[in-house]
Amino acid sequence: QVQPVESGGGLVQPGGSLRLSCAASGLTFSLYAMAWFRQAPGNEREFVAGISWSGGTTSYGNSVKGRFTISRDNAKNTVDLQMNSLKPEDTAVYYCAVRRTSVSSSPARYDYWGQGTQVTVSS
Repeated sequence: QVQPVESGGGLVQPGGSLRLSCAASGLTFSLYAMAWFRQAPGNEREFVAGISWSGGTTSYGNSVKGRFTISRDNAKNTVDLQMNSLKPEDTAVYYCAVRRTSVSSSPARYDYWGQGTQVTVSS
């Protein structure tokens, strides 16, 4: 059974940094595109960043471009999200998602989801 598991969330001050990690088991990791989404209370799930199976192609949501970086390690079956210059509006539950084909910004196109990790940006 495919099970992504997120870690690394927490409380950080505005302007600070945080690194999220997602470990995925039960699949041939190098064949899947990976992505991070986030959801704040009352909001729809929002695309944050995605990375192709090889790591050669990445994409970002407009609100995080230039601040967040997604990367993957196919040897360790992990995908990371480095978040810098964090803002209060980045506060949300962050989810790791797995897709058999290419990266998509639509959450409905993903096959597997983690349980999420809370990120809170506040002074």
